[in-house]
Amino acid sequence: MTSDQPALEPGAMPRICHDPLTGRPVFVAPQRGGKPDDRVLAERLGAADGPLAWCPFCAGNESRTPPDLGRVPADPSLPWRSRIVPNTFPITTMRPTAAGVAQGVHDVVIESPRHDRSILAIDAADWREVWSLCRHRLADVASHGSIRWAMLFKNSGPRAGASLEHVHSQLVGLGLVPPAIAAELAGIERDAGLFPRLVDEAWRDGRVVAEQAGLVALVPPAPRQPYETWIVSTIAAPHFHEASPASVAAIADLTRDIVARITRLAPDCHYNWWLHQAPFRGLHDRHVADWHWHLEILPRLSELAGFEIGTGCHITTLPAVDAARRLRDAAG
Repeated sequence: MTSDQPALEPGAMPRICHDPLTGRPVFVAPQRGGKPDDRVLAERLGAADGPLAWCPFCAGNESRTPPDLGRVPADPSLPWRSRIVPNTFPITTMRPTAAGVAQGVHDVVIESPRHDRSILAIDAADWREVWSLCRHRLADVASHGSIRWAMLFKNSGPRAGASLEHVHSQLVGLGLVPPAIAAELAGIERDAGLFPRLVDEAWRDGRVVAEQAGLVALVPPAPRQPYETWIVSTIAAPHFHEASPASVAAIADLTRDIVARITRLAPDCHYNWWLHQAPFRGLHDRHVADWHWHLEILPRLSELAGFEIGTGCHITTLPAVDAARRLRDAAG
C-alpha cells in the first residue's frame, strides 16, 4: 500500500486521546484547523472566474491535490472520471511516528471531474465506477498489517460537515476498531442471527424501501432522523472490498435511488452516509463471519442538541413505518 501522504509538521501530527470515563477515542488533528472552504478558496483565488479558478477537485486542478492513489480510467493519458487522493488535512498518518500518533490512512474520493454538487448529477455508469474504485482502494488498505478497520463516508452539504461542495467522499483506515463497530460486534456475539432478523423484520413490518442484487434498502426500527435508510447485504459478507461486481453496482444504484427519494421528500436536504464493515483482523475474529456490511444514510433534517449529544439518545418526529411508506411513494 502506498504511503504517499502530504508532509506534516511535527506539531501537526494527528494524535489519539481517550476519554478517561468511557475510553472514547478523540482524534486531535491540529492541521484540520486550516482546512479551507469554498468561500475562502473563491475569495483567495478569484470567485469571478468560476469554480475552475479555485476548486481543487475540478479537472485541470490536479496539481492542487496530492498524486492519485487510484483513478478511472487507470490510464493517466486519458481524462479521468473519478480519482482517489490522500487527504491534505488528514486525521491519521502512515508515516513512522511516536506512540500516541494516529496511525492510518485518510483519502479523498473525488467523484466527478466537473463541479457537480450532487451525486444525482453524475451519470449512473460513472457512479458505478466510483464504487468500484473505492472497493479496490479498500482492498489495498485492508492488506496493510497495521490497519484494523476502514470506512467510506460522505458529508453532503454544510449541515452535514462538508467544507467543499464539489461531490466527494472520504476513506479512512484506522489502527483501532472504533466504539460503534465494537458495539455492533458485541451484538453479533450475543446473537449471530442479528442481521438476518433485521432484514426479515423490515419485510414483515413494511420498512423495506427497495432491493437489488442481494442488497435491501430499509428504514431501521429506531431511526435517528426522518428518512434514515440503511442498505444491508442480505447474506453474511464482512467486507465490502470482497463484494461481487453485482453488489458494487447495486450499492451504487441504490445510493442514487435513496438520495433521489429523500431529495423529493425534503428538497435541499443535507446528509451523511457511512459504510460499516467488520474489522480486518484482531477484535472478535470469530464473529466476523456473521457480519453483513451495510451503508447507513442519515439525513440532517433536525439539529443534534444537548439531549442527543449528552446522552447518545436521539429524537425523531417520524415513525419508521411511515418514513418507509413515504420513501416508497417517492420512487422516480
